[in-house]
Amino acid sequence: MAFNRRNDRDKKKGRKKKNIITRPRICRFCADRKIVIDYKDARILTPFITERGKIVPQRISGNCAKHQRAVNRAIKRARIIALVPYTATQTPMQ
Repeated sequence: MAFNRRNDRDKKKGRKKKNIITRPRICRFCADRKIVIDYKDARILTPFITERGKIVPQRISGNCAKHQRAVNRAIKRARIIALVPYTATQTPMQ
């Protein structure tokens, strides 16, 4: 089948898979129950926005699914009322 081609090539050439050891990411909102996700608090939301204005994905931020959805919802609400920008910097048109 087509989806096993790469694995078959690796086996034929004697390549071994690299065992990458990663530490488990812990959701900061699960670890500290005192932190509340609120769209009015831009200080909590800014680490979850890239410098280009995109929302950081769950696999990078380390949030659990429940809190990632809450962060996304809060960022979108904060953007609507202009607490958090849609883009980082606006370039002037010439």
